[in-house]
Amino acid sequence: MVVVPLSMAEHEFDFDPDPPPARPVHWVRIASAATLIASGALLLSGRRKAGLVAAATGTTLALLDQQDALKKWWLVLPGYIGDVQRLLGQAQTAVDEFSVQREKLGNVLAR
Repeated sequence: MVVVPLSMAEHEFDFDPDPPPARPVHWVRIASAATLIASGALLLSGRRKAGLVAAATGTTLALLDQQDALKKWWLVLPGYIGDVQRLLGQAQTAVDEFSVQREKLGNVLAR
């Protein structure tokens, strides 16, 4: 019988009996991504109603997963709406001024 010598003794092995902590699996993210991919496939295949239902479901799952981001957006949204309203008001004023100038120019050219 042949005995093969080991180069290290039993007590010299670096073995940690405690495994590293496992990373959590984000099932909601996986489900929302899979649902959105399925909705895209359904929409591309021509099944519009099923695709829209799947897209709404995937979006809802994604929003449930990202509640903190949704809260931040919800707090910032009124400021953006105010900016858009101010911009639209300025555009309306410019269109009104342009209309007045066009009428004046039309009256001058009609003479």
